[in-house]
Amino acid sequence: MPGSVRLAEYTTLRLGGLVRRFVTAATAAELVAAVREADEVGEPVLLLGGGSNLVVGDEGFAGTLVRIANTGWTRDGDIVEVAAGQEWDAFVAALVDNGLGGLECLSGIPGSVGATPIQNVGAYGGEVAESIVSVELYDRAAKEVRTVKADELGFAYRTSVLKGTDRGVVLSVRFRIDPSGQSAPIRYAELARTLGVEIDAKVPAVRAREAVLGLRRGKGMVLDPADHDTWSAGSFFTNPIVPEEEAPRVLARIAESAEGKIPQYPASGGVKLSAAWLIERAGFGKGYPGPGGRVSLSSKHTLALTNRGGANTEDLLSLAREVRDGVEERFGVRLRPEPLLINCSL
Repeated sequence: MPGSVRLAEYTTLRLGGLVRRFVTAATAAELVAAVREADEVGEPVLLLGGGSNLVVGDEGFAGTLVRIANTGWTRDGDIVEVAAGQEWDAFVAALVDNGLGGLECLSGIPGSVGATPIQNVGAYGGEVAESIVSVELYDRAAKEVRTVKADELGFAYRTSVLKGTDRGVVLSVRFRIDPSGQSAPIRYAELARTLGVEIDAKVPAVRAREAVLGLRRGKGMVLDPADHDTWSAGSFFTNPIVPEEEAPRVLARIAESAEGKIPQYPASGGVKLSAAWLIERAGFGKGYPGPGGRVSLSSKHTLALTNRGGANTEDLLSLAREVRDGVEERFGVRLRPEPLLINCSL
């Protein structure tokens, strides 16, 4: 029988049905114990951090939801170890406030620290793979806690070996930071223009954080309960990577189908294209409505699918399918979802 906790109360989309059993783990030991207990009786487990990268079906989750709530961090020189349940942006803000740099370009991203290595979270030219030293995790198959070094995590664009599998439960993450208080190199053109610096320049971390937060707010990418544009899972689609051998054909078709040149960036094994550009040129502008107007693309950023109030998950997925299929029909490029889909699919 379902329990009384609705996942909509714990996701930034404010969507998702009932969960059968709800457990809060306030320490790493409690987190391991909760997962181990469920595993021993064959109970499905869903791990919940900040709920910012989840799309949960209207039927909810017929298993145990473990809310990861261990918090805090310790510093040893230029290494900081952070609990998995720590709110990500509060951690980044504390680093900057203490004159420590390296993660400021990832300011304003919702969610918890434990999710960052799974997704290889990134924004404004940076990604956590550049700073992660290692991850402490509970290996559910081996039934042991172990340390996994960064070079074992298979980091790539918005992914790692931890994504798409629930075998490893992240307990804490170790990051290398810059004690000088300087930012990571500014690699994102829009951010460089905002700061008035050249690409690859460094600035005080506090300046970079302020600029990133300003840009994110302008796109509805900083959580605000009063702003429905932030009732989202962030960027819903990843920027597609077209294999090198297919790129000339795909780029030629895009050039024939739309005015202007699509932004493109070098990527491992191919060319990364702008999903937002493709979405807009396929006819889905900012604020494009889904079923009954209960969901829509953000009025500030076409990559975000938003809950306008009174929506359900199927409303959101219907809009996502329309956008995905429209882009593929126009340009021959298939968009992939960035958030984790639980008990639902596109």
